[in-house]
Amino acid sequence: MPRMLRRAAVLGATAHVASKRGQARGAEAAEQQAAQAEAAQAPPPVAAAPVPAEAPVSPAPVDYGQLTKLKELMDAGVLTQEEFDAEKAKVLAG
Repeated sequence: MPRMLRRAAVLGATAHVASKRGQARGAEAAEQQAAQAEAAQAPPPVAAAPVPAEAPVSPAPVDYGQLTKLKELMDAGVLTQEEFDAEKAKVLAG
């Protein structure tokens, strides 16, 4: 293949690759602009009406240490499943 023809082929291929990259970058930029425009057009979130302040009802704190001890006793065979469930209910009830 003559040298000039090879050079033209290489230049043509390079131009083709550069063109495709430019198109891809342009498409990305267009998508970003569309996303920004959509976000700008979205209505602002509506704030919920304030709830009247009531005395906060917090559950009784759970004593995880006591639950762990109960589980260890059940695993050791000292407590049956029914006894464990009863004691656990007492601990969780506060």
